[in-house]
Amino acid sequence: MTKRMIIMLIAVAVVLGGVFGFQMFKARIIKHVMASLANPPQTVSTVTVGYQEWQPKVAAVGTLRAVNGAALSLQLAGIVSEIDFKSGDDVQAGQVLLRLRSDDDVAKLHALQATAQLAQVTFDRDRRQLQVQAISRATLDSDAATLKNTQAQVAEQQAVVDQKILRAPFAGHLGIRAVDLGQYLAAGTQVVTLQALDPLYVDFYLPQQALADITVGQTVAVQVAPWSGTNFAGKVTAVDPQVDPTSRNVQIRATVHNPGHRLLPGMFATLDINTGMQQRHITVPQTAIAYNPYGDTVYVVLDKGKDAQGKPQLVAQQTFVTTGDTRGDQIAILKGIKAGDVIVSAGQIKLHNDSPVVVNNTVQPLDNPHPTVADQ
Repeated sequence: MTKRMIIMLIAVAVVLGGVFGFQMFKARIIKHVMASLANPPQTVSTVTVGYQEWQPKVAAVGTLRAVNGAALSLQLAGIVSEIDFKSGDDVQAGQVLLRLRSDDDVAKLHALQATAQLAQVTFDRDRRQLQVQAISRATLDSDAATLKNTQAQVAEQQAVVDQKILRAPFAGHLGIRAVDLGQYLAAGTQVVTLQALDPLYVDFYLPQQALADITVGQTVAVQVAPWSGTNFAGKVTAVDPQVDPTSRNVQIRATVHNPGHRLLPGMFATLDINTGMQQRHITVPQTAIAYNPYGDTVYVVLDKGKDAQGKPQLVAQQTFVTTGDTRGDQIAILKGIKAGDVIVSAGQIKLHNDSPVVVNNTVQPLDNPHPTVADQ
């Protein structure tokens, strides 16, 4: 009986030893696996936070138009007898551009001028005769009325002759000629366009909330797509005295200098209007901000010293920030970080608080305050 008891105890000890050994082996394996699953360092790009000078601006879009612009035509019909311009010419005010055939009108004008001269001679002779009581006063009055009537007929016919001559109403740049020599023109047919190209107007709309920041004389920087990156200087010259009750927008007009005639009426333009003194802001790329319902955050990179191998230990610390205005690819930070902080500019989607990071700034996100289409 004792021998059996000893054998049973030895068997139980072996079984229990096996169980405890297996548990220790399992714990060792789990520890090894968990160690291999530790959070590896994430590769991110970073930027050092600093101050920048910002000019408060109001942005708008508008359309360029000429100070003076017209499609030139004649009031009377006729056949083109003379063209005195070429497409694209610069002309002065009053310069003759085109003539219609007017031989019969000129002949009629000469006949009326002769009649008017005879009426003038008759009136002058009768006025002298009245002084010696050779004619009655009624005769002189009749001659005076005849003289005025003939002079009015001459002026009327002269106007008809003048209306068959097209003159430039103002100085400017001609467009493409739309008529040919010998062509019959109906009244009102467009001959050519004329645009005064320097200066130009740019008309744009702003919401009524912006009226407090807009005054006549403010500086305007105008940009157009063909010359991206070039600012054309101008000034606000007029503000419409009423607000559109439908859109609650107000029309504003600026005048832009255009000495090289690079800007043309009808162009689409973007505008920046300076609205105050320059301000000093901490700025970061917009890609550095993580927008969340509970608040906007950035990841600040902190140096935790060096590890056993002498390598720097960098961790990302999540920080709440208060954001301000945006400008191009940048955003102003009003509170939460300070100048000199190193923040994650790209790759933060992989991070959580105290994540280890490795910095690789080979590729950086856009951080241009005035980006263009070519930068995208």
